[in-house]
Amino acid sequence: MSCRLLTLCQYETNKLVRINSVRLGSLKWTLNVVILMFICIMMLWNKQYQELDPVVSSVTAKLKGVALTQVPGLGDVVWDVVDYSGPAQEKNSFFVVTNVIITKNQKQGKCAEVPREDKVCQTDKDCSKGAWDQHSHGVQTGACVKFDVRRKTCEVSAWCPVETRSNPPRPALLAAAAENFTVLIKNNIRFPAFNYVRRNILPQMNDAYLRGCHRGDDALCPIFRLGDIVHQAREDFAVLAVEGGVIGIQINWDCNLDRLMERCLPKYSFRRLDEKESNRTLYPGLNFRFARYHSENGVEMRTLYKAFGIRFDVMVFGKAGKFSFIQLVVYIGSTLSYYALTTIFIDWLIGTSCYKMEARQNYSERKLYPCPGSLFQCILSVSFVDEDQLRLVRKSRKKSLQNVKPLSVLPRKENNGSHLRAMLELPKQGSTPKLTPVNGHGSKPLPQRGPGEPVWCLCGGCSSTPLHQEELCCRRSRGPCITSSPLFHPLVLSRPLLEALLRYRDPLGDPAGSTDALRHCAYEQYIAWRLGVPPADSHPVVPRCCVDKIRAEFPSLDGDYKGFRPR
Repeated sequence: MSCRLLTLCQYETNKLVRINSVRLGSLKWTLNVVILMFICIMMLWNKQYQELDPVVSSVTAKLKGVALTQVPGLGDVVWDVVDYSGPAQEKNSFFVVTNVIITKNQKQGKCAEVPREDKVCQTDKDCSKGAWDQHSHGVQTGACVKFDVRRKTCEVSAWCPVETRSNPPRPALLAAAAENFTVLIKNNIRFPAFNYVRRNILPQMNDAYLRGCHRGDDALCPIFRLGDIVHQAREDFAVLAVEGGVIGIQINWDCNLDRLMERCLPKYSFRRLDEKESNRTLYPGLNFRFARYHSENGVEMRTLYKAFGIRFDVMVFGKAGKFSFIQLVVYIGSTLSYYALTTIFIDWLIGTSCYKMEARQNYSERKLYPCPGSLFQCILSVSFVDEDQLRLVRKSRKKSLQNVKPLSVLPRKENNGSHLRAMLELPKQGSTPKLTPVNGHGSKPLPQRGPGEPVWCLCGGCSSTPLHQEELCCRRSRGPCITSSPLFHPLVLSRPLLEALLRYRDPLGDPAGSTDALRHCAYEQYIAWRLGVPPADSHPVVPRCCVDKIRAEFPSLDGDYKGFRPR
């Protein structure tokens, strides 16, 4: 339990790799400055340092205007606000009548229904007493009567005569006059979080101002001409007035309540809200019916109006902002992650072809440390004497290591420490050998393949092995074996050199060293000579011909060799 508690008192931090590069340093600071400018611009543009509160509002509208129209059957009719404003106004909207169909002097009785395809009859049997539907003007009496000289329909009990016209007059009866009607919109707003109250009739606006203000000269004037509203919604008032429609009046309050930058004024915009193409909708426009009742000779009668018009919906949007230290800290904290884009971009840039392979490999080795897991696949490092690079291959149990395709090809990194110690020991030998390279064929003839030589061997010095991961020759193409090099014996098989290396590691150990220790040290010498410093996540492989030479020079006392065992 105490051990678990101690783990709570530990601190872990990420490891950083510092690359001394003027180009990368300049790029890093350039990107950081660009990100900082972007953060500051977005903070000021969107006011991310402010606490925001949505608007709470109420709207009332007051219409003004009078119209004189010539109505067929009624003569001159004067329309005032009570007549054309329709029924009681809805919340945040008002209605203006622009066209009407009038059916006058209706009284309750029996009359012929308006003919439709399913309402035409020939005899009384075609009519059902008491029947009605959503399109009927009354309840059927069961009789079939004449509607005109050509058609007969079922008789109904209804307000007679029934309304027969369905298409509104063109042009609209009130279009010319209604276009000049005006409306005063009073909008009261409140921002509860800041206890801020205001309305669109500003404190400096007095009665004289409201009587003379005009929207064309003053964008803050709260009095609107209906024709101007429809025009700014990009509609034709004369066309819209025929069947009616819905126009939206949008009031946007974008308020800044900071002391030095306080500003809270309304901004108006207009748009049509309903579908304007009559031939694309089933029920185009907007209409409703109302009646005016009167009595003649004790009989109740009415005049039915089917009114078409425009409904204006006032929609209020907005928010208020005020400086908040908490919001500023939250915004700064949320934008700090943007600086990770610099690291991601530079890491990607280093991994591309913009940098040499040596630089990419060096950076990768210093930054990444592989951690083998249960599904880890062994990666092997292979070096051929006729190539100057390392090959990274994946271990295979079904294919010879000599023929496995490389995952990648990397430059060889020299092991300067081991070479230095080796060269110091060379003069102690009887004579210094002639250091001739073994990269080419030279003047020596190519060895001929022996009868028992494996097919994967190209140097003529490899023995057969049952393990595919040990089937590796020192050459990629046919040529002399690396064991024939004058450097092979003094650098790999020299007993004084190997004993000196063992003594260097363990100064108080056996100066002669065991045969197994000398053999393993010889393997390490070959790896340091030909493979240099293999990548940290790979296992170096010694060619079979070199393994045979080393085992022959330093044999196991019991004749048992562990073989290839990658870490």
